[in-house]
Amino acid sequence: MTPFAPPRRCLARWRPERGEGLEHLTLNPEGAEVLARGVVIGARGGEPYGVDYTIACDRRWRVRSLDLGTTDGMALSLRSDGEGAWRNHDGRALSEFDGCLDIDLAGSAFTNTLPIRRLDWTSRRTSEIAVLYVPFDRFVPVRDEQRYTRLDGGRLFRYEAVDRSFGADLPVDEDGLVLDYPTLFRRI
Repeated sequence: MTPFAPPRRCLARWRPERGEGLEHLTLNPEGAEVLARGVVIGARGGEPYGVDYTIACDRRWRVRSLDLGTTDGMALSLRSDGEGAWRNHDGRALSEFDGCLDIDLAGSAFTNTLPIRRLDWTSRRTSEIAVLYVPFDRFVPVRDEQRYTRLDGGRLFRYEAVDRSFGADLPVDEDGLVLDYPTLFRRI
């Protein structure tokens, strides 16, 4: 039993709590996939960025591909088998990310939806996961350990960095999309 509606076409936008910026997302089920296409503009460390992303997931919300690009020409393209094995655009295995089923994009409220939708909340209340984290300043992915806890009937989740450097309670809508990300983003 899932607390969410089946994947459907929807649009969402978030703005940062501080500074200027915007994330615009189009989520669309297409055949056996759920495609997330988005654009994020903002700034990090005083440096502005413009990023577009496409994330393809299977219907169980396991990430199968990630394509990122910036307005100044940086790009990253990764593929996954859906079981936690990753390859770069040339097909080279990225063993440092073995076991990472989800991705987390800096500057994006959407990517919290991926583990929230993928995890089986009927059999657990808390999950620790490894994710492939991509900062927008360099596009060099790193492994990150995260914890998600279901708090309120499937519409409120606590996100925590396992190293305890950050945490937030995230209310989500019927699609599992974040409504409010305290101190970082707010849905508009």
